[in-house]
Order: sequence, then structure tokens, then C-alpha cells
Amino acid sequence: MVKLTPEPESKVEERPDDLSDHAHRQLIGYVGLVLPFALIVIALARDGVERWKELTSISAYYYTGGVAAFVGMLVSLALFLFTYRGYRNEYHWADRAAAVTAAIAALGVAFFPTVAPHSVPALSWWHPRTGVLHHVFAVVLFTMFAVFALFLFRITPRGKQASTDKQWRNHAYLVCGLAIVGSMIWAGIEAYGGGPIFLPESVALVAFAVSWLIKGKAHKTIASVARSLTAR
Repeated sequence: MVKLTPEPESKVEERPDDLSDHAHRQLIGYVGLVLPFALIVIALARDGVERWKELTSISAYYYTGGVAAFVGMLVSLALFLFTYRGYRNEYHWADRAAAVTAAIAALGVAFFPTVAPHSVPALSWWHPRTGVLHHVFAVVLFTMFAVFALFLFRITPRGKQASTDKQWRNHAYLVCGLAIVGSMIWAGIEAYGGGPIFLPESVALVAFAVSWLIKGKAHKTIASVARSLTAR
């Protein structure tokens, strides 16, 4: 049996000052990417179409059969963020501060649920303050997502010139960050008018996920795996 080894160009290069790894960043990205779609599938399967139509936000899925996925994936995201260490350079403190803040916010979103949909009885322990805390944590969480995409991911270490690959990734991070900010504004306008916010929340989550997948060079990992499978 011949053991196949990837071509040198298919390797996902690591920076010597990287305190995390690309797999760590990819896990963060995939959790965010899968979350809204997983909730829809589970809610439809367990609660039916009529109940699903009443859900106006991602947070409302706390009151569906998808509650385990909602809480579990947010806790997983918090764990990955808590353990994210960024790079050993002058911006390390900013990476850690943003990651820890986002992790705490993710736990807050999971453990302080939003108000129940109209057709669902309120939880016995739920209080309006719980809903306020939920929204505060949600805003902080998405703000940290934007901070990573707009600022931290786009940093080029002092004294180094951005490569062509880094330049296009910086453009992608900028688009993702602007999409997150735009989605937050969109969600705020919808919420103020009493409208649904599931779509803007989902757009923000996908943009967040894409930025982390690009940072984790998931495209190179996928290309490497595809080449290996094709060569067999």
C-alpha cells in the first residue's frame, strides 16, 4: 500500500509566532457556519412547520426542540474562544481580550434566554432582566466578531510587508466585518419595528464564520484533502 503525501504547495503553512493553530480557527468558523442551519433543521423535524414559522430570531430557538443544539454550540464556541491565544506579538493582548470577551458573551447568550415566543409559556425563572442581559450579551458577541474581522485579522506584523495572499484575505476580512456591522444595524432596525431578525443574525453569523475559516486557511485544507482524494 503506497502512502500518499500531499504536495509541498498544499501544506497549510504555520507562523512561528502562532500560539493557536489553523484547526482551532476552523473549528470556531464551522460552529458559527453550522449553527443557524442546524437549528432550522432540528426545529422543523421536532416542532413542525407551523411552530417554526413563529420563530423570529436565532435566540427564539431556545424554546424549540433545538435547544440542546443552540446551547451546546454556543458553549462549544465559548470554549474554543476561551482557549484561543492568537499570536506571540505586540497584539497578543488584543487577541486574548477580544476572544475572552466574546467567549463570556457567548455563554451569556446561551444561559440568559430571550423572551419566549407568543405561543410558548414563559419560563418560571425568566425575568425581563434576563431578556435585557441576553440582548446585551448578543450585541457584545457580534461586536467582537466584527472587531476580529475588521481589525485583528487584518493586522500585518510591524516590519513585514503583506503578501499577495495576505492582501486578498484582508479584503475578505473587510467584507465580512462590514457584513457583520451592516447586519447588526439591520437587526436593530427590524427589532425596533417589531420585525423578525433571524435573517440579519444569520448573515452576521455566516460572515463571522467565513472570516474565521479564511483566517484558519480552510480553503487550503479543503484543497489539500480534495487533491489527496483525487490522487487515489
